[in-house]
Amino acid sequence: MPHETTPAPAAAMTDATLRRRRFAGASTQLGTEVSINFGSSLAGLVIPVVGSFVVVAVRQLVMAIAVLPFYRPKRAELTWRRLRPALALGVVLAVMNVTFYESVDRLGLGIAATIEFLGPLAIALFTSRRLLDLACALAAGAGVLLLIGPWAGGSGETDAAASASGVDPIGVVLALTAAASWAAYILLTRRVATRLPGLEGLTVASLVSLALLVPFAVATLDVGALDWRIVGLLLGVGVLSSALPYSLDTYILRRITPRLYAIITSFGPVIAAIFGALVLGERFTFVEAIAIVVVCGAAGLALATQRDRPVTPLEATAQAIP
Repeated sequence: MPHETTPAPAAAMTDATLRRRRFAGASTQLGTEVSINFGSSLAGLVIPVVGSFVVVAVRQLVMAIAVLPFYRPKRAELTWRRLRPALALGVVLAVMNVTFYESVDRLGLGIAATIEFLGPLAIALFTSRRLLDLACALAAGAGVLLLIGPWAGGSGETDAAASASGVDPIGVVLALTAAASWAAYILLTRRVATRLPGLEGLTVASLVSLALLVPFAVATLDVGALDWRIVGLLLGVGVLSSALPYSLDTYILRRITPRLYAIITSFGPVIAAIFGALVLGERFTFVEAIAIVVVCGAAGLALATQRDRPVTPLEATAQAIP
């Protein structure tokens, strides 16, 4: 019998190759954060015209078109027990996107994105026993309190309205609902990934979400408000916020660790605030700007100091696949 050796593709790669792969993955991940938040800023432009349900429905339609070509189900596999997590994921996906866009319309993109980020941050810190993580969680909570307290201004409104009314409490509830939905989305995505291969779970979830949203979108759509500019913006939201980033996630996660992925994601609220200012004309008080930085900084610190778990040979092989 010939002598067998255990393949070690990760070890075979030079440090320079690993650095290039890591840089390519991190750069692409940063690009997807820019894409998602630019898409959200375009959604902020079009929501007052057609409403959140239409925006989210078009976004899910574009996403479904992007992933459907990769979905080849077998009739025997279409069982309730097998697809139940993906069906639940579709419901959560619809709730998450509608409540987030509604909160953007009421609070502004920067504040809504910062509050929504509490969802994945809570997942990251929930099982931790470190005092540093507790301190980071308290800092993030304090940052959000600065954003929604009675002294806050409400960057999504005009200056006069903001100073008079403060932050919209319904908008805050919607953003917190989006945060809870994002946390549920993360947990359900893990279950779907272990039960359904490839993009099957994401495809089923997209179709369920689209089916739930279409009746509301049709009921609230003002056809007279549609023109080529509005249609172009809607398609832009779908491509930038769904089709492009989801299609790149596999490429990214083969090149960087989940921890680095999460760290880069933690800068999402800052990127959202920048696009809120550039595209939507939002203005932030000094306190609001500090609060957004505090939330992102607390999240980044907590994630950056987590220890990476050991990589199995199978995972090392997967990371070596281009």
